Amino acid sequence: MNDSWTLTDDDGELLLHTGTAGRAARTGHKLTIAMKKWTAQVSVDDGRPVAVTLTVDVDSLTVLKGEGGIAPWTGAEPGIARSNALKSLEVKKHPTITYVSSGVTRDGDVYAVDGDLTLHGVTRPHPITVNQDGDRFTCESTITQTDFGIKPFSLMMGTVKVADDVRLTISATAPRA
Repeated sequence: MNDSWTLTDDDGELLLHTGTAGRAARTGHKLTIAMKKWTAQVSVDDGRPVAVTLTVDVDSLTVLKGEGGIAPWTGAEPGIARSNALKSLEVKKHPTITYVSSGVTRDGDVYAVDGDLTLHGVTRPHPITVNQDGDRFTCESTITQTDFGIKPFSLMMGTVKVADDVRLTISATAPRA
């Protein structure tokens, strides 16, 4: 039986985890960022996902925490980090991020998903692996910013910057049958 699910930020979370780079990398904070508004349309056959389209509202970016660094993470810093991230992503020109699958292969509770990621106006193939545990689906992937024409944010003439690779984690609970 063919069916579909609509999953949103109410059903799970989409997080970005940044690192630091540059000669003074240890002085910078590693950020955990939530994308607070997203929707996934999932085509389902016999209770199993067979296709997915994910749309993320870039302006929903919210900095949850900053860890590490030599200075403490203060109350003003999440807003400053959000502003810097939105500038790097050029949110006014590129307000959404999309992922559209082109094929899904299942092996038990693991799905190999081929698809295209459109980020910062650039579309590139981006295969992902999705794990299923009951009605819970999780995914972890690495996105290299410069592959999508994004210049990682930097300070102090580049001696501290956001690492080019950003780790993405997604978890969501599917509707019960």
